[in-house]
Amino acid sequence: MANKIKFGLKNVYYAKATIATDGSATYTTPVAFPGAISISLDAQGENTPFYADNIVYWVGASNTGYEGDLEIARVSDDFKKDILGYKVDGNGALVEDANAGAEHFALMFQFEGDEKATRHVMYNCTATRPAAAGSTKEETVEPQTETVTIRATSIYSSALGTDIVKAEMAEATNTPYTTWFTAVYTVATPSP
Repeated sequence: MANKIKFGLKNVYYAKATIATDGSATYTTPVAFPGAISISLDAQGENTPFYADNIVYWVGASNTGYEGDLEIARVSDDFKKDILGYKVDGNGALVEDANAGAEHFALMFQFEGDEKATRHVMYNCTATRPAAAGSTKEETVEPQTETVTIRATSIYSSALGTDIVKAEMAEATNTPYTTWFTAVYTVATPSP
């Protein structure tokens, strides 16, 4: 049975990507990104109608991926080094490199559901730096969160012969589902 509702973001992971000249990608071993609070990635692209014979004769659609925010308790030092290009100096200080380029990565996460959890992977992401913000402690301690803006675009899949942006799976009994967070899911060639 399919889920009627979804709730509960958890199991956020990232894996650094190397994009090949053909647009395909290879990935490092996924790293846990603990403390996820919310994710909101809006679809990017649009439909463009073409009019002829006084009607919409044809509609062109573009899929340019997703963009939005991942709110997290605190952006991990590993993510800062692996993806945002921070350096560690000789004294152990984490230093932001003004010349660091955007590293590509896969983002994996899971939403709970009323029937089963659905696991997701966005194949080609980049992220912005979190803001430097905080506030004083008052009578009660209120945790301050951090947000990174994620841009997810496509990679080339030779198994499907097309560009792909994301994949999701809700079946809990097959091997790809059970190993979802140990390696970035590889798209399988469809059965004839």
